[in-house]
Amino acid sequence: MKALVLEDKQTLVIKEIDKPSISENEVLVKVSYCGVCGSDLARYFEGKVHNFPLILGHEFSGVVENVGENVDSIKIGDRVAVAPLVPCGKCGYCQSGKPAHCDQYSFVGSRQSGAMAEYVSVPEQNLLVIPNEVSTKEAALLEPLTVAIHGIERVSFNAGSEVLVFGAGTIGIMTLLALKARGAGNITVVDINDDKLAIASELGATFTINSLKVDLNEYFANHTKPEVVFETAGVSQTQVQSIEVVEKLGKVVYIGTATRDVTFPPKVFERILRGELEITGSWMSYSAPFPGYEWKAALQYIKDGVIDVKPLINEMYKLEHKETPFNKMRDSENHSIKFLYEING
Repeated sequence: MKALVLEDKQTLVIKEIDKPSISENEVLVKVSYCGVCGSDLARYFEGKVHNFPLILGHEFSGVVENVGENVDSIKIGDRVAVAPLVPCGKCGYCQSGKPAHCDQYSFVGSRQSGAMAEYVSVPEQNLLVIPNEVSTKEAALLEPLTVAIHGIERVSFNAGSEVLVFGAGTIGIMTLLALKARGAGNITVVDINDDKLAIASELGATFTINSLKVDLNEYFANHTKPEVVFETAGVSQTQVQSIEVVEKLGKVVYIGTATRDVTFPPKVFERILRGELEITGSWMSYSAPFPGYEWKAALQYIKDGVIDVKPLINEMYKLEHKETPFNKMRDSENHSIKFLYEING
């Protein structure tokens, strides 16, 4: 098969390699579409991988090519979306229904070969059959949508609540869509890219703010403060601002991964105490029974038309384009949300 292999930092090579074999409990998937995730950028640009060589890609969909002898819930020809986490199933976290905290997990496209290839092998339990109402291309966006759903379910909030989302990238926009589906009230999206904010507005954001042009503290001194804040940008400044702008007794959910030191001035940290804020992190998108309610809900939302992910798919590539989408995603002039490789589309 053809595969896009990360052989070293900033070195992607098209190679012909053997199709992966499958065990009695695994399924061979012919990959249709594979998204490029922000976490893939660190693997490519900084070489933050467990080993070289590695095939990246964990946001994907495809068609079942072959099944192991013990597989009974999936059949050849099924269109499938794939949950990339491969938990051990035996540790205390797995046994208590918290697979994302597994002590010895693997992960497709990170700790084992991923989907930037024509074929990939995955356990039967990781597959979700795509209903007729959902395209295979839409299903490739299931994984980032589940991340957003998991994040908003980390805290309890009432229908109609005032909410703020930091970041208008893939996860930020997915969080916006999931919040609308969940019944949030006014949703403010904050970013520094006007084009991405325009997309957020088109997809239902009540208000948008470019924080390069508007001082958030001044803004919320004169406007209703959010009761719940979701930080998806993973930027130290917005991670601090999340505490600054949230209402007293409010809630902050950190979804974006920190890439630099985060320093809270005493006055800001004091808001956690005096405001009795509820603060939590959100990690991946899994629950029990595996892969979890997040995946069932995401597929249902798309199937029923409650969430439309099609407007997020801005750019399509072939594996032969190699690092092109990676470079474009790091370009400060990039205004697109989601980049997909069309492999066997």
